[in-house]
Amino acid sequence: MNQKKDKINLFILITLSSAFVVSIRNVPSMAETGLHMIFFGLIAAICFFIPTALISAELATGWPKEGGVFVWVTKAFGSKFGFLASWLQWTNMLLSVISMFYFVGGSFAYVIAPDLAANKIFLISVLFVALWTCTLASLKGVRVNSLVSTCCFLLGVLLPAILMIVLGVFYFFSDNPLSIDLSFTPKNIFPDFKKFATLVLILSFTRTFTGIEASSNHAGKVINPARNYPVAIFFVVIIGLAVNLLGAFSVAIVVPQRDISFVSGFMQAFEMFLRKMNVGWIVPYIGVLVAGGAIGGANAWLMGPVKGLLEAAKRGFFPPFLTKVNKHGIPRNLLIVQGIVISLIGSFLMISDKINIAFWISIALSMMIYASMYFLMIISGIYLRYKHPEVKRAYYIPGKKNSGMWIIGSLGIITILFLFVVALFPPLELSPKNHIFYFMTIFMGFLIVFIIPTILTIAKKEHWIHERYKGKKNE
Repeated sequence: MNQKKDKINLFILITLSSAFVVSIRNVPSMAETGLHMIFFGLIAAICFFIPTALISAELATGWPKEGGVFVWVTKAFGSKFGFLASWLQWTNMLLSVISMFYFVGGSFAYVIAPDLAANKIFLISVLFVALWTCTLASLKGVRVNSLVSTCCFLLGVLLPAILMIVLGVFYFFSDNPLSIDLSFTPKNIFPDFKKFATLVLILSFTRTFTGIEASSNHAGKVINPARNYPVAIFFVVIIGLAVNLLGAFSVAIVVPQRDISFVSGFMQAFEMFLRKMNVGWIVPYIGVLVAGGAIGGANAWLMGPVKGLLEAAKRGFFPPFLTKVNKHGIPRNLLIVQGIVISLIGSFLMISDKINIAFWISIALSMMIYASMYFLMIISGIYLRYKHPEVKRAYYIPGKKNSGMWIIGSLGIITILFLFVVALFPPLELSPKNHIFYFMTIFMGFLIVFIIPTILTIAKKEHWIHERYKGKKNE
């Protein structure tokens, strides 16, 4: 294997990291909140996105090894907690890519027939085809995977997002009727804090900003990670804020709030913009680009967290056959098992009588799972300041006597605990008859997510451990 060929430069790192974080699939659910998007967006960015970005930057530059969060948490609390963290990251990915593939289906429907965006069989079919295509592509190696994700991000996320924002600005200043109330009153800007179901909407905003740490799973392939990681994270934060908030505003001004589809809302806005300009024939081409962008994001996620699981497998948490890698260093058996699990969960979520409900359940459950992982990551960042102060971090959160880390970490932990509680409450869009299904799915899903790693930890065999890691608790 050509080691130099598999290296990731700064540009690829920025676009690959952006593919993990920056996505237009959450724009419709953000737009559905109206002007509340300003409040929710700023809270999610300041209290969640920035703290997790800064802490992951410090950890990635202190321990720039493949495995990411598994390596960091293992260094702090041992391999059992490291395995739990990587498992939570991976299971969150399972749910996240399902919503990505639903979004692919909703976007691609505009190429064939917009009504297909609400057709369950069509969406599941798209999920299967796109999932297994991405899985096969991932088997070709990190370099190929990164290039595919980069191209898809540039053409299918950044380009459509810029076009959407430009169309939104043009529409706004062309004396057209607006579908959003722009009166800057307290009621219009701030949500009703007495209604927990309203606060649930912050989940879609926070979820938009998750994944900043995922690209660190490829740290071993990055050229000069100590310098390039902080630079990449800075650009990702800026791009993420601009694309999501400005994109959501563009959707909100043209699509009536009650008509926004979580699956195809982005394409709804494009269709309305372009048909008003008498160039509706462009819509199918935009649909292809947007679908490709979502596939690129899913492609990046399919390959990222599985690297952490591979490191856990080498420590004996999985049978040896799951540690097998191909000539490109890709864990082929793990990827195949991963594809099977995603196919099953994606099919189950479509049991719901409404697609928006399935989409929302995937948001809430994945946020609870990811919040648990981020909790482990943040406390690891704080603890490692004391356990390994000698380790050089190219990026170091400023502050005397670790005060900066404590302030940033505490802000992140408080936000994460709040998000965890909020996710338990169904949003206002869900009718009371669907509340039982919502609660049972969330509860059972979360319970299963924690039961499985517990069983695997108990079942761990000494002879499953790779020779390199035998007798090493924190390696």
